[in-house]
Amino acid sequence: MGEHDRRGVSVLLRRVVRYEIDMWRSLYRWLLRRPVATAPGAETFSYVGVVKPILGVFIALSAIEIPIFDLIISRTVPWPWVRHLALALGIWGLLWMIGLFASLRVHPHVLDGDGLRIRSGTSIDVTLPWTAVAAVAPRYRSLPSSRAVQVEQGDAGPILHLSAGSQTSVDVFLREPLRLALPKGPSAPVSEVRLYADDPDALVASARRHLGAGVPDARR
Repeated sequence: MGEHDRRGVSVLLRRVVRYEIDMWRSLYRWLLRRPVATAPGAETFSYVGVVKPILGVFIALSAIEIPIFDLIISRTVPWPWVRHLALALGIWGLLWMIGLFASLRVHPHVLDGDGLRIRSGTSIDVTLPWTAVAAVAPRYRSLPSSRAVQVEQGDAGPILHLSAGSQTSVDVFLREPLRLALPKGPSAPVSEVRLYADDPDALVASARRHLGAGVPDARR
């Protein structure tokens, strides 16, 4: 393995460990109802509604599978340590998924005097300062891919999709192309950012108040 490959593996391992720690921290905050602090006057907007049903199904199935697999292993495998290991892994997987849900709940989108902070749990955290935003409009879109970060070429330049459940519901038009910090490194300059919010009309209304102007109908 070359030096470049070792650095790549090291970066990946650090990212995985950091994500795991953030997941457990989010679960702790959610269970104790200690949301992440925001600036005075800031508004928060949820985006978990579109993924809540599917996460709920996975969590319920995992909870049901744990005692079933434990019973099967206890009747078929003679080594107690195998049963204990399987039980521990099952509980860890269940708590991990609950932690994922918790991370989405305790890290909402935030609007304050500085700009629009777009988040997806602990993995995506992008801030658009109001000085960089030209207009904001509500518009639901369905994407062909389930990836949270997607880029496509638009008429005015590259468009960054920060989706939830393969959907976006708010379009943010930038004054000029901007590089944004993403999990795998800075993006190419993008001219538009599309995100998902459970209540896009409320988010857009708040954003327009900060911008101090409406959005031209031609851009909707």
